[in-house]
Amino acid sequence: MPARTDGHAARRAGTRAAVIDAAVRLVARQGFSATSVDDIAAEAGVAKGSVYYNFASKSDILEAALGEGTERLRTALASARDAVADDERIDAMVRALLAAVHTYPDLAKLVAAEVFRAEREWQQSIGALRAETISMFEVELTVRRPGEDVSLLAAAVFGATLVAGLEWLVFQPDRTLDEVHASVRGLTAGL
Repeated sequence: MPARTDGHAARRAGTRAAVIDAAVRLVARQGFSATSVDDIAAEAGVAKGSVYYNFASKSDILEAALGEGTERLRTALASARDAVADDERIDAMVRALLAAVHTYPDLAKLVAAEVFRAEREWQQSIGALRAETISMFEVELTVRRPGEDVSLLAAAVFGATLVAGLEWLVFQPDRTLDEVHASVRGLTAGL
């Protein structure tokens, strides 16, 4: 059998991305149980067989989405953190998290809806996304509050930012990133 071409790899990557995006959109909108593989294929504009060629199951699709989302978020937070002075790092990461919620609203809704559902197959991936994000805040808070256990405070900063971002998306979409960021900054001032 001849080797696959780069064109095939590019098409497969495009199909995978389309399937992941479609699944995240549908699950965020109607829930995991109400979303079928047929729905995902139709939303992605691909054949059902293409979905199964790229993923073993519907849960596998969400695992991939969460893995990609974790990497995008880690990169965004690290870039924001590294671009500013030490005393501005938490604020820059809060802004980056809000921007990520706005850029990837369906993924943010999915994470918020699924973070406390322990029975889901992808709970470990949701937990990894949450832990990765919170740990980045925790590192910066530890610098500011040496010797203190800042794990709950880091979770509070993450949670408040995520909820403010979701509030913005769903109920107050006319607000700007600057307005939402200023509101969250009011909570995190002095950290």
